[in-house]
Amino acid sequence: MIHFNFNEFWWFYLSFVCFILVVLALDLGIFHKKAHEVGFKEASIWTAFWTGLALVFNYLFYLYCLHRFSTHSAYLLLDDFDPVLQAKTIALEFLTGFVVEKSLAIDNIFVFAVVFSYFGIPKIYQHRVLFWGILGALIFRAIFVALGSVLMEYRWVILFFGGLLILTGVKMFLAGTEEKNLNDNVIIKILKKFFKVHPEIVGQKFFIRINDVQFVTPLFLALVFLELTDIVFAVDSVPAIFSLTKEPLIVFTSNIFAILGLRSMYFMLAGVMDKFIYIKYGLASVLVFVGFKMVYLNEVFGGKFPIMWSLAIIGILIGASVLASVVISKRDDLD
Repeated sequence: MIHFNFNEFWWFYLSFVCFILVVLALDLGIFHKKAHEVGFKEASIWTAFWTGLALVFNYLFYLYCLHRFSTHSAYLLLDDFDPVLQAKTIALEFLTGFVVEKSLAIDNIFVFAVVFSYFGIPKIYQHRVLFWGILGALIFRAIFVALGSVLMEYRWVILFFGGLLILTGVKMFLAGTEEKNLNDNVIIKILKKFFKVHPEIVGQKFFIRINDVQFVTPLFLALVFLELTDIVFAVDSVPAIFSLTKEPLIVFTSNIFAILGLRSMYFMLAGVMDKFIYIKYGLASVLVFVGFKMVYLNEVFGGKFPIMWSLAIIGILIGASVLASVVISKRDDLD
């Protein structure tokens, strides 16, 4: 049963998007108006802010659901419908979706580091690239969620994406901790054929005109590359959240909140990313689990695997990989 269909709750989507745009405008127009290198302390504060904002939204959404389920006539007529239990389930679905997307986004952070290193983007301009990259990602995620809300009604689509998640997870296991090399990347080769590329970074500009000829700077190439790779990541992350809930509103909002904190999380972890060498195995395990949940577990449990179990399993998988990384890194440092 879909509680928040778009036709009835279009105002909720619109209000949420407007709120996000206002927050982003304040972010770029006031707090990060001048280009500067984002340090660990600043990044930690912003990471806490975005996470806290998501949790506050989750609580307010829970209160709204509780009120709606307790007062709306459509629910009062249903037998054995527990408004409190249903509101808690909705809130847990949002929280689990947020945790899954946040976890899978860690792989994006490793890509950020590789791309910035490859294009030689100074730290002072990295926030600007990520801001516009994430703004674009929000648009594409909205499109993916809209498509997913329609396609996930078909069993064969669920099986296809579930199998895709499992295969992606297995591929990540086999890839291990191997570092990415962009020298022979097809996307970069194509971009360089389509655009006249200026060899140097010119401040925080994405475009530069020389003798009436328009050039793009390495900042623009990095932005487009990050945008395209995020679309690839969305193929995994959006179906992964749809495996946890059938509510497009929850998929959309949890996805957006997780993406919003990506920039600050990147700057916070930039100096210690090499310590989390086994995090990929945790992410791979999460993908395999949610894929298996889509193709099998949900059906076994009468259409829906318990959301609390999902949150616990995902937390254990990610936590174990982080713990293993920290313990083994400390042991290697001592050796």
